[in-house]
Amino acid sequence: MPFRLVSDYQPEGDQAQAIAKLTKSLATGNQHQTLLGVTGSGKTFTMANLIRNHGKPTLIMSHNKTLAAQLYSEFKNFFPHNAVEYFVSYFDYYQPEAYIPRSDTYIEKDSAINDEIERLRLSTMGSLLTRQDTIVVASVSCIYGLGSPDDYQNMMVPVWVGQKLTREEFLGSLVSMLFERNDIAFGRGKFRVRGDVVEVHPAYLDETAIRVEFFDDEVERITSIHTLTGHVIDRLENHTFFPAKQFVTSGDKMKRAMTAIREEAKEQVAFFEKEGKLIEAQRLRMRTDYDLEMMSEMGFCQGIENYSRHITGREPGARPYTLLDFFPRDFLLLVDESHATIPQVGGMYEGDKSRKTVLVDHGFRLPSALDNRPLRFEEFMQMTGQRVYVSATPGAFEVVNSRPENKTFIQVKGKDDKGRSISLFDLKKARIKPSGNEQAVGDFHPERRGTALVVEQIIRPTGLLDPVLTLRPLKGQIDETIELCRQRVERNERVLITTLTKKTAEDLSEYLLGTGLKVRYLHSDIDAVERVEILRQLRAATFDILIGINLLREGLDLPEVSLVCILDADKEGFLRNETSMIQTAGRAARHVAGECVIFCDKITDSIQALLDVTEYRRTRQKEHNEAYGITPQSVKRAVQQSLHTHEFAKEHADKLNSSLVADDVAAYDKLRVIAELEEEMREASSRLEFERAAHLRDQIKSLKEDAPAQIQKPVKYPTGRKGRSKK
Repeated sequence: MPFRLVSDYQPEGDQAQAIAKLTKSLATGNQHQTLLGVTGSGKTFTMANLIRNHGKPTLIMSHNKTLAAQLYSEFKNFFPHNAVEYFVSYFDYYQPEAYIPRSDTYIEKDSAINDEIERLRLSTMGSLLTRQDTIVVASVSCIYGLGSPDDYQNMMVPVWVGQKLTREEFLGSLVSMLFERNDIAFGRGKFRVRGDVVEVHPAYLDETAIRVEFFDDEVERITSIHTLTGHVIDRLENHTFFPAKQFVTSGDKMKRAMTAIREEAKEQVAFFEKEGKLIEAQRLRMRTDYDLEMMSEMGFCQGIENYSRHITGREPGARPYTLLDFFPRDFLLLVDESHATIPQVGGMYEGDKSRKTVLVDHGFRLPSALDNRPLRFEEFMQMTGQRVYVSATPGAFEVVNSRPENKTFIQVKGKDDKGRSISLFDLKKARIKPSGNEQAVGDFHPERRGTALVVEQIIRPTGLLDPVLTLRPLKGQIDETIELCRQRVERNERVLITTLTKKTAEDLSEYLLGTGLKVRYLHSDIDAVERVEILRQLRAATFDILIGINLLREGLDLPEVSLVCILDADKEGFLRNETSMIQTAGRAARHVAGECVIFCDKITDSIQALLDVTEYRRTRQKEHNEAYGITPQSVKRAVQQSLHTHEFAKEHADKLNSSLVADDVAAYDKLRVIAELEEEMREASSRLEFERAAHLRDQIKSLKEDAPAQIQKPVKYPTGRKGRSKK
């Protein structure tokens, strides 16, 4: 087996049976299987055992960068001897190109690329092409267009000791792979030359460069060196250099592409002129001519990805190359939080198409730009082989498709015989309840109602039970909530309250503040960085009660929360459906005194599903605890250290006053603190702690805005020599 799992843990609770069943299912060739694992049951460890047992390259998909980063860190620890890679969007900021006809507003593409994530993406592509023991943790970025794997592989340059290769040939190969020569500023994607010694800093390595030494027309020595000190790290017998960019192609293909682009532009301009759209024709002509000139002179142009169909030689309408093309055909797909990830994959194509169609219709892009797109859902399913859906609340798609008799994937739409959404199903038995009026794609037959291959993992090794559910009437729900909150606050525990609207969350927060409770609200209008800080403050007891809408669900790890109150729970809909109710109640599942209070006047289908699931899980967990003598205990986890604040900056600056020159002390203090915060921001980014890095970035910006005049003027540094200063 190519994967070596390193862990001090052994499968406990439901993990052993889940691992055995899913391993057997994969071995028999089943395409779909679902792991129904509750929070805290060790789903990640189960996934790691599946990867080791199956022994195939694996793609793990998550629906956001933060959860992907957590998974990446965990799998790096589980598989230290294998290639564990991280592939998410490399944009710190991204504003797509768009046009608004109503106001005649053109929005140019604007973005900021994270160099560290770009390095990790290049490392992923290289590992997939050269190793069989690769695990990739990715977001939905993996279904977006990428360069051709054949072009990327053909551009790779292997070098070995004793190889007949001249220095000039090697340098030519580096340039064709888009490496840049820079003998002064040596960095990723660059090389420098010193006589017969060529030092290359591959774009996929962090602080390691490769030194290649020549003797006449032969490679004499290959060593890896530290990029800063130049110290030799290791002696190598060979090394393979990958292209420095994700989108690379040969010169011949680029020439053919430019000819095809010119022909398409000519046809589209003629079409606009025939339709009397002279402005659109002129706009398209100017844009295309400029891009072609840039591609001819520089080999690149802004927005070159919009010409990817011509560059890769694909037919109109053909799917783009993506990261999935870099995997071998029989790779394993693990979909984390599948109830959120699967719909996200399905929604990417239409949104991208809608935006680009407007650009094409108004002459900003050629029609071929529509082929630079994410995969359609059908294409995604066709390109993936065996799949394991992982979620505490799997959707109808996952469960229907996990039935053994299904050979192709099925898309389920419509309602059952009682008018309820088809997404409702019995989680205890994992049986679907179709009525025969569903619209489906694939070999779906409503009469086949066999049990789906849904493997339950609901026993927690910690012994914790699902929270106790309490039903209370809507009348007086606010007064009841206040009293419940006071009881929990007295015990130094935290509370989550969910409402239906942002306005209600804000008004309720203000009302509870008036009663003397410490409370905050959280919804989508709050900046993402501030959300992280609010959650940290809740855990640190800066306040005791958090009111939210739809953000208090999967992904939140709040061990101090012992009570969840769901207001207006009988208002059936997206915010009160089965998945939302189960996920929200689960936020209290990390505390031994966990309780979920449901305010309702009637028991809806979603509430009943929550009651049934919780009763079933609690019964199973109690039986396990009694059988093995386990005493449930609350999860213990340290609160994340507070991020830098203005108060910290001021206190830190005060400590420096004794060593400062009297003039411009305030500006010097701020500059000194800003420099330190910038260093910490870069370190946090390199460790994939994106929330922390973003928060530090905002603190730096705020410090600069506080005193822009002082910071912009020359500041005197304590050099020991009077009169010397620099900006």
